[in-house]
Amino acid sequence: MKTLLSLTSLAVLLACRFSAPTLPIADRKLVWSDEFDQSGLPDPAKWKYDVGGHGFGNNELQYYLGPRKENARIENGLLIIEARKEKHENRDYTSAKLTTQGLAEWKYGRIDVRAKLPKGRGTWPAIWMLSAKTPLKWPLDGEIDIMEHVGFNEDQIHGTIHTQAYNHTKHTEKTGIKKVPGATQNFHTYSIDWSAEKIDFLIDNQPYCTITKQETGSSYEEWPLDQPFYLILNVAVGGNWGGQKGVDESIWPQRLEIDYVRVYQ
Repeated sequence: MKTLLSLTSLAVLLACRFSAPTLPIADRKLVWSDEFDQSGLPDPAKWKYDVGGHGFGNNELQYYLGPRKENARIENGLLIIEARKEKHENRDYTSAKLTTQGLAEWKYGRIDVRAKLPKGRGTWPAIWMLSAKTPLKWPLDGEIDIMEHVGFNEDQIHGTIHTQAYNHTKHTEKTGIKKVPGATQNFHTYSIDWSAEKIDFLIDNQPYCTITKQETGSSYEEWPLDQPFYLILNVAVGGNWGGQKGVDESIWPQRLEIDYVRVYQ
């Protein structure tokens, strides 16, 4: 998850090109999915939990907990990831961070996540991916942010890659922004179409940014995206970016609602 969007990032955004997806979904095979049709806790065969309250490199305010229905549950056909204002150890908020690490990883493909986002100042939901390489070295081994949103900028969606050469610590991350009015009231499908040569970022099947290997360069420091990555779903509270304009303490709990996750190759 990236931090502040810099002037350099805006310049990158202006240069962001657009292209059609490599293949329509009809020509692909569904290789992994979760439709969230069984109520209860998330399926442990598909999801693990990243647990802790150390700020996760972004000075985040939440404590991510393990299996606990208050923070992660399936109800009415939806995965609910809920951030709550409640004390846990060294933090004043709790939330959940689900990951497929060690369970499901992919190299290339189309990933679709249909979701409705939380609302309010201080929320920071993300649908993103990290390299399955162990030990992971960030940003060397890469990061793909399929969707990021901060509550103080309610109608903007961000899609980004981070690498050794292009990352927020250098203000060089490759990013695209799409205005999506009502993203916190309605479900939208957030996607990447990832191949050996490029990543397309899409919302509701409409591409809004394409980042190419030709554009970035093909060295590992520039494009470490030719290896398996795993998926992460979470709601952070505050932090360097999500808390840039403070945290509204009156809005909690807030939920990221996910209808499905589908991976095609």
